[in-house]
Amino acid sequence: MMDKIWRRFPLTCLCAAALLCAGPARATDLQVLTEENPPISFSENGKAGGLGTELVNKIQQRLKNHFAPQVLPWARAYGMLQQEPNVVLFATMRTAEREPQFKWVGPIATVKTSFYARRGDGRHLASLAEAKAASDILVPREYYSHQMLAQLGFSNLQPVTRPDIMVRMLMAGRSALMVGDNLTMGPLLLSVGAKPGDAEPLYTLMESQYYIAFSRQLPDALVQQWQSSLDDMKRDGSFAALYAKWLPGEAPPGIRPNPPLAAGAAK
Repeated sequence: MMDKIWRRFPLTCLCAAALLCAGPARATDLQVLTEENPPISFSENGKAGGLGTELVNKIQQRLKNHFAPQVLPWARAYGMLQQEPNVVLFATMRTAEREPQFKWVGPIATVKTSFYARRGDGRHLASLAEAKAASDILVPREYYSHQMLAQLGFSNLQPVTRPDIMVRMLMAGRSALMVGDNLTMGPLLLSVGAKPGDAEPLYTLMESQYYIAFSRQLPDALVQQWQSSLDDMKRDGSFAALYAKWLPGEAPPGIRPNPPLAAGAAK
């Protein structure tokens, strides 16, 4: 008798039931991605670490879920953020050009981006025009700085896959200039065997803020949960304590964000 009942039960109903059960779980799964960019994020013993990683993990603890951050090359992770529906990527610079592409939670750090040269080279930069006339400029591929300078007409950019490769090339004399920021330059220099002061900023390109970026397809309610948890951490002091641990002496950003940075804007 039961055999006859099962034979009559439409296969399509079984499939529909399976989809209903599996659908919500898949919808809430997240791919949490970051890159090698100490002290914001880096890989250590096969796991992600750094300020951004600890912050993302603490936010998830408050939301009672955990998707372990995965360290990937930036260009690959950024491409996944653009193309896939369930990606979270940190730390991402929030610019006017990127604003409509993603959803945003932050700010999580304030950054000053500059053109750098080896200390003692005797080079000087007083304007973007002078930088545009340089022989070549190292820049991490698909970073906000790469995108911005390309939009400004720089034809002398030499993109590389990772910031540490860029720093190593500058220290080896394979290029005269690179683009970096005040938060990560010291650790990057140490990672290639140089001293924190071996590269000096010549001209500040911009001041901006790091965020956690979300695929556009993710629900607004999910993004708001992350934002509320971050804001609560800023109110209760836990964010400031985390910031002081990784960036001693730097002032943490408050709850009120700065406007998205437009191409060519510098402070």
